This record gives sequence, structure tokens and C-alpha cells, in this order.
Amino acid sequence: VQLQASGGGLVQAGGSLRLSCAVSGSIIGVKAMRWYRQAPGKERERVAAILPSGSSNYADSVEGRFSISRDRANKTVYLQMNSLEPRDTAVYYCNIHTVYGPHWGQGTLVTVSS
Repeated sequence: VQLQASGGGLVQAGGSLRLSCAVSGSIIGVKAMRWYRQAPGKERERVAAILPSGSSNYADSVEGRFSISRDRANKTVYLQMNSLEPRDTAVYYCNIHTVYGPHWGQGTLVTVSS
């Protein structure tokens, strides 16, 4: 199983980006699909998660600005990021947690200029 994240880039404050994470290979026993981020000099933090039921949850810092979604086959997970702020600058990683353990993507860099 491989996860390929894409969609990062440079955007001005107030702008939007949509990240995608494509899953190749067969994946079973999905417990959650998540996005994490890691800013320079900081620990990795969980940004958003979506469960098989479709319910989702967000870090307080992105609540109301970011939205996580997935396709029905669990082959792609998205992170729509609106009203971006310089503090959102980080490498964003997708993660799929299964009953057999986690799978990580390689990360995509998001840079928000002020």
C-alpha cells in the first residue's frame, strides 16, 4: 500500500488549497483517514480525521476553515483548506489507520505567505 499526497504549494494568506491523498494497492480494515502536519521546529499534529461512518473531527486551530472528505472507495482522501493563515505553513501528511497499523504518505509542503 502506498499513499501519494499532492496539492501543496505557495498561497497568500486568505487563500485556499485542496490536498489530495491517493491510495494505491488494496487496503482493508480502515479505522480512520487522517491529515497531519508538521511545521518547522514543531511536533507533528493531527489536523483532521474522517471515520468510515463519515463523521469527522478537526483540530481547534483549523475548525471551520478546513474540511476533510474521501471518496466512497476509500482510495482518495482530501483536505480542503480555506482562509489559510501563515501559521498553517507546514508539511502535510496523510495517514490511514487500519486494524493492521498505520500507513503514511510522503508529505506535501504548504506555504502561506502574509
